[in-house]
Amino acid sequence: MPRVVVDVMLKPEILDPQGQAVANALPRLGVSDVASVRIGRRIEIEFTGEPDLARAREIADKLLANPVIEDFTVRLVEADETADARS
Repeated sequence: MPRVVVDVMLKPEILDPQGQAVANALPRLGVSDVASVRIGRRIEIEFTGEPDLARAREIADKLLANPVIEDFTVRLVEADETADARS
């Protein structure tokens, strides 16, 4: 069954302390070729009928993201893509 995925990220101009903490920890793990890290959220929405991208955008805009400091994208994915994202 197709799902709607909403990816929420801080706007580029907003400081991301979580991302900075991860980026700062990477050299201790032997990873030195990462310039920066940004942390976000992924929300999967399953509708009872056909996936409704317009409704998902409305949900994201009003509930899932803070439009002052966050951007979001909404996309339709197949069930196997959501399983791959969890691996």
